[in-house]
Amino acid sequence: MRIGFIGAGKVGCTLGIFFGNTGLADIAGYSSRSIASAQEAAGLTGSRAFRDTKALIDVCDAVFITVPDGEIREVYEQIKSPALAGKHLCHCSGAMTADEAFPGLSEYGASGCSVHPLFPVSDKQHSWKDIDKAYFCLEGKDAELWSGLLGNMGLHTRMISGSVKSRYHAACAVMSNLVCALAAESIGLLGECGFPEEEALAALRPLAENNLGSIFAKGPSAALTGPVERCDVSTVRKHLECIPEGNDRELYRYASMKLVEVAQQKHPDRNYAAMTAALTEKGKK
Repeated sequence: MRIGFIGAGKVGCTLGIFFGNTGLADIAGYSSRSIASAQEAAGLTGSRAFRDTKALIDVCDAVFITVPDGEIREVYEQIKSPALAGKHLCHCSGAMTADEAFPGLSEYGASGCSVHPLFPVSDKQHSWKDIDKAYFCLEGKDAELWSGLLGNMGLHTRMISGSVKSRYHAACAVMSNLVCALAAESIGLLGECGFPEEEALAALRPLAENNLGSIFAKGPSAALTGPVERCDVSTVRKHLECIPEGNDRELYRYASMKLVEVAQQKHPDRNYAAMTAALTEKGKK
C-alpha cells in the first residue's frame, strides 16, 4: 500500500516513519500548509514533499489526514472530489468518528477509517520507536482492512463502534491528561511543604511508578492502598482541612469518592459509610 499524509506534525511523522520502517507501506510523501514542514517530514521518511495536495492524493492508495482534530473536517471538505475514488481515507482523532470527519465519502467511491494509536506521541523523530506497544483502535468502514494490515505486523488492534467513540476518548483522557492534573496537585502540595519542583518530581517518581506498575499488574482494586482503602476517616478529614477550598479540594473529594467504589470492590464486607459521609460533608473543612 502506498500511503500519503496531509499534515506533517508529530503524528504524521511518527506513523510515516513507523509504517515505512516496518514495511507496512511505501510512504509517498507529505502535504502541509508549510512546505518546510512537509520537507522535514519527507526527509525523515525518505519520501517527497508535495506542494499540491491533489498530486499527493493521485499517487496514493491511502491518505492519512494528520492535522489537529478541529481541522480534519476542513481538510476533507477541501479535498473531496471524484479523485478520491478507490482511495482509503484515514484520520487519527480519538474523539471523531469516520462519518463525522468524512461525511458523504462513499459518494466519491472512497472509504474511511479512524486509526487512533492509544499512545502519547510527543515528538516527530523518536515516538515511532515505542508506538509498536500501543493499541491501534479502529472505527469506520475500513476498520477490518486496517485491523488486518496492522495485525499482520504483530500490532494490537481493537475495532470499536462509532457510538462509543466519545466514551472511548474520555477513557484515554482520564488515564493520560487527567493524571497530569493529579500530578500537578501533588507537586503543588509538596511545594507548600518546602519542596522545589525538581525535588518534588524526584521524590514522587518511585511512588508513582511503583503504583502504576501495581495497577497494570493487578488492576486498580488490588493495587489500592492508603487511607480511603483502610477507611481511615480521620486522616482523610485532615487532608481535606489542609487543602484550600475550591477546585483543589473538590479534586481530592471527588477522586476519593471514586476510590470508595474501588475499595468496596476490594473489601465487599467493609462498611465505607463513614468515609462516604466525610467526603460529602461539603460545608466542613
